[in-house]
Amino acid sequence: MMEFSCKLILHLPVLMMLFVHESEAVRCYQCSSAEDKKGEDNCGAYRKFDKWSHIAVECNSEESHMPGSFCMKVTQQSPKGFIWNGRWRQVIRRCASVADTGVTGVCNWGVYENGIYWEECYCSEDECNSSNTNVLSVGLLLLCLIIFRYH
Repeated sequence: MMEFSCKLILHLPVLMMLFVHESEAVRCYQCSSAEDKKGEDNCGAYRKFDKWSHIAVECNSEESHMPGSFCMKVTQQSPKGFIWNGRWRQVIRRCASVADTGVTGVCNWGVYENGIYWEECYCSEDECNSSNTNVLSVGLLLLCLIIFRYH
């Protein structure tokens, strides 16, 4: 009996590896409105992003344009009148390996010197970069407006 339990203990790591599944990489959408043909909006810059017409890729696969462990969505928009017919807008969705803030689940935003608004959102769940708006960034914007108004 003692011999059996010793053999079992020696083989325990091998048995555990059989039952533990390797975690899969996060799956993200990848597209860029800069790559859209004229008149198309495949990445959701002006219309709602259609996740049914895109396939999310595994971030550590060969299909991914950039390997990573989480998803990213970048939005840039010009001020009104920046171009002759209104506003220019660009959206990029892809995998990412490093967040500027070091955390995921948040959005950072700001305005460049030329007036272009930018927003970068990071998330770590499958297909999480499909959304068109992010509650955290809208809430943060409202909080900033309230602070500046009453300060």
